[in-house]
Amino acid sequence: MFDDRLDAARQLAGRLGHLKPPRPLVLAIPRGAVPMARLIADTLQADLDVVLVRKLGAPGEPEVAVGAVDESGWVWVAPHAAAFGADPDYLAAETARQSGRIRDRRRRYSPIHPPLSVRDRTVIVVDDGLATGATMTAALHCLRQQQPARLVCAVPVASPEALALVRPLADEVVCLLVPDRFQAVGQFYRDFPQVSDDEVETLLRD
Repeated sequence: MFDDRLDAARQLAGRLGHLKPPRPLVLAIPRGAVPMARLIADTLQADLDVVLVRKLGAPGEPEVAVGAVDESGWVWVAPHAAAFGADPDYLAAETARQSGRIRDRRRRYSPIHPPLSVRDRTVIVVDDGLATGATMTAALHCLRQQQPARLVCAVPVASPEALALVRPLADEVVCLLVPDRFQAVGQFYRDFPQVSDDEVETLLRD
């Protein structure tokens, strides 16, 4: 159990110290991971940016991920998608909707913080937890195409299934807690508030 995202970030930063030289790039999956990534980047004297990906929610259950889409439009579809009623037509419509959200966030964030290149850099991708691993899968796939020198996935908590999914996609995975009984990321935090776009913008300005 973590007190909050910053407590989790401090513990993660303690496990990432070996990546401090050369100056790494810490990328947050918005919005919840941005406060965490800010603390980790400051601790490691690293650069901070975001990687824009979106979960594809299940029909009638938007919190259940049946896939994810990255900023390039690449889509990962979960093996259980059909069981939740996510047929090809639904997935196409949901992908279009979430891609629109990605474009909106890029328009909002880029004037504050233009995207940084990941090529030939050590890149640490941070999220506040992995339930299905869908968005992290999309993030790691997107970033691998941009040829980082080293790609690291860093999360406080993950389900065993999500960890198994993302592990082959990263050069290193740092995860503090892998509970057998996993219902939702928020159950492992005493305080787990929503993070707003305004908060993200403030953190990206710092």
